[in-house]
Amino acid sequence: MADATLDVIGIGNAIVDVIAQAEDSFLIEHALNKGAMTLIDAERAETLYCAMEAGVEVSGGSAANSMVGMAMMGGEVGYIGKVSEDTLGKVFSHDMVSAGVAYESAPSVTGTSTARCLVLVTEDAQRTMNTYLGACIELGPEDIDEAFIASAQVTYLEGYLWDPPEAKEAFRKAQNVAKANGRRVSLSLSDPFCVKRHCEELRDFVENHVDILFANQDEILSLYETDDFDDALQHITRHCEIVALTRGAQGAVVAGRGEVHFVNTAPIARVMDTTGAGDLFAAGFLYGFTHDFDLARCGRLGALAAGEIISHFGARPEMDISQLVEASAQPLSG
Repeated sequence: MADATLDVIGIGNAIVDVIAQAEDSFLIEHALNKGAMTLIDAERAETLYCAMEAGVEVSGGSAANSMVGMAMMGGEVGYIGKVSEDTLGKVFSHDMVSAGVAYESAPSVTGTSTARCLVLVTEDAQRTMNTYLGACIELGPEDIDEAFIASAQVTYLEGYLWDPPEAKEAFRKAQNVAKANGRRVSLSLSDPFCVKRHCEELRDFVENHVDILFANQDEILSLYETDDFDDALQHITRHCEIVALTRGAQGAVVAGRGEVHFVNTAPIARVMDTTGAGDLFAAGFLYGFTHDFDLARCGRLGALAAGEIISHFGARPEMDISQLVEASAQPLSG
């Protein structure tokens, strides 16, 4: 088997984020499910966009955020995701390549516009996401380059891909190619409501095909349809080589290879916006994993990267996070 030339390839919904502050009253007025990701159509996207306060527009998407984070740490990464040949699609492609991510996915030619996610951040730093998938749903098995997947140590899959049928097939093809080439498969569960929509199917996939699982507390509880975190942890560790479960202010639990580590949150002055926290936790963890860090240090690097993201608005780092790699060698203060 040839040596891997990339650390990780992420596959996900290629989305441009529009991030704005909002009052709880705005969420109520527009019947928005606070703290969740909701799929919306083009008409609903236009209505909400016009009603929102002016926001920040930045290329996003969960797995894309993770790959950009890894690249900024010095990792060698790639990405697969569908955009259109419109202005936002060109912006997305430029942003990925300029960040150092190998990105060569063919754009949609159907006329469907590039996806966008309207992110409303309330005073408590919770983010409520309303996503118009647009060209994302056109991602299919034909977009999975087998040689590209085989070139990476880890293929990282975004749980949101389980919603569009063609994307799900792309998801499965990538997993099969990775396994056939002796590579690892990693999955982020992405959203508790997404998990609930596909609970049984996702659980089967996780337990039989995933080596490294990322989830927050709500997502892992949804996967196992329980209110007991320890019970869910016991279930998942019987199936995945490594699990990294984030718990907000309680930090994270990293388990695998007979080890369990409790990871503190990174100290920050104030939580501004939790958008992208899980994405950057995964970026830090996977950077550490592909650079042979022990599991505890992988968790610390994930926590440090997540801490940087939640200290400001937006899901892309504002500082040179490569310095966090060295900082992760030391324990985090409790």
